[in-house]
Amino acid sequence: MKSLLILALAPLAAFAADAPKPAAPAAQKLPAIPAESIAKKGELLFSDDFEGKGEADKRWVKVVPTFTVADGVLKGIQTRDKNVPAADGKPAVTAHAAVHGLEVPTKDSVIELKVRFDGAAMIDIELDDRKYTGCHYGHICRAQLRFNPKDKSFSAVIIDEKDGNMRNDIYEMKNDPAKKAEVAKLLLGRQATFPVKQALEAGKWITLVVETVGEEMRMTVDGTPVAYLKSSGIAHATKSRFEFGVAGKDGCIDDLKVWAATPAK
Repeated sequence: MKSLLILALAPLAAFAADAPKPAAPAAQKLPAIPAESIAKKGELLFSDDFEGKGEADKRWVKVVPTFTVADGVLKGIQTRDKNVPAADGKPAVTAHAAVHGLEVPTKDSVIELKVRFDGAAMIDIELDDRKYTGCHYGHICRAQLRFNPKDKSFSAVIIDEKDGNMRNDIYEMKNDPAKKAEVAKLLLGRQATFPVKQALEAGKWITLVVETVGEEMRMTVDGTPVAYLKSSGIAHATKSRFEFGVAGKDGCIDDLKVWAATPAK
C-alpha cells in the first residue's frame, strides 16, 4: 500500500474542543464546485505508503493520541473521547480527535490520500501555521469528510479557520451564548458543508484529493468534485504543517502524497 493520512457526528463531544462544528444557523447558499481542477501539481514534496521500509520520516509529529502504523496503513483511534474534570491534583482533559502532524511547509498544495472509515465518524486534513498568532493555535483551513452512521451518509466540509471560527476574537465570542447571532454573521461564507451524493461505503478505501491555491480549496472524492470554498483566510502565505484528524474509532490512511502547486489557470 502507499501512504496517506486522514482527516462526527457521534457523539459531538468526540470532537476537539476547538474543532469546527456544523455551520451556524444563518442561511447560506453553497458555492458552485468547479468541475475542473483549480491547481496544477509541481514538485512532489512528500510521500508515504506506511509500509515501514527504512527509518521513519522525522517530519511526522505526534499531536493528540493515538495514531499507529500497522499492516501498511496509518490508523487513527480517538482515545480522548470524553471530557474528564480536574480531580486529585490532575488537570482536566478535554475530548479531542486523534491528530497526527506532518511538518511540510507549503503555500499552495495538492494533497492526495486514501482513507477508510472503520468506525470513525470524521477524517480531516488541516493546514496550520504555528507561528501565526492571529487565530487559535495557528489553524488556517481544513477539509473534512464526515460519516453519519445513522443513515450511512457522507458529507464534505471546507472551513476557513484563520478568518473564521479560529480567529482570536471569534473564538472567544463563541464562549458567550449572548453573542451567538453575532458569531453566526461573522462566520457567513467561512465554511461550506456539502452532501456527498455518490455512493460511498464505510470499510472501503476512498481516495481524497484536496487542492489549495490562493483563496480557494477544492475537494474530490474518488475523482468526483464534492466541496469548494473561496475565502480570504485560505490564502495565508505560510502553511507550515499538515494535520490529520480522526474522530471516533477507527480511521485509516494510506498512500499519502503532497505536491507544491500553482493555480491551474
